[in-house]
Amino acid sequence: MEKAEREFLLLYLAASRERLLETVDGLTKRQQRFRPTQGRWSVADCVEHVSIVEKGVLKNIQAVVLAPPRPPVQLCATVKDYTVLASVPNRSQRCISPPEAAPGRRWTDFAHLLRRFEAARERSLRFAAVTQSDLRGRCFAHPHFGELDCYQWLLFVAAHSERHARQAEEVIADPKFPRAAGSATA
Repeated sequence: MEKAEREFLLLYLAASRERLLETVDGLTKRQQRFRPTQGRWSVADCVEHVSIVEKGVLKNIQAVVLAPPRPPVQLCATVKDYTVLASVPNRSQRCISPPEAAPGRRWTDFAHLLRRFEAARERSLRFAAVTQSDLRGRCFAHPHFGELDCYQWLLFVAAHSERHARQAEEVIADPKFPRAAGSATA
């Protein structure tokens, strides 16, 4: 990856981490678990899902870059970087999570869940900061976009947490969202 690409990626990973953490900061247990309607995700569900996906994506990237290279192809990725950056955080269309990435309330302690997210993001940041692997020349398929190169997968990770920070903000903005004691809308 080029120097400018690495710098952009590291900034985006850090900024999307902060956005998600700031969005969920200070929520009560009831607020963390509130679901606007049946079948919709809570703030805790969003954080759990982002953590699962990020850990899995990084594991796949590391496996792909360590595997023997595939025969050369014209271009490995089927989409442009800007498509990932614009499409993934866009909440105008719902996406169905694969079952293995769906939230399952695996963690009952929200602080522990946040630590899981931060640990996954720290691993992604460390990898992005030091890797010398040919991320542009190694790909694997995304269920919606098709082939993404490993650099685009790291962009996806950052954009994905941005998407779910926005989803958490939608949950918090719901008129039925439980307001904290002492707030103007309690």
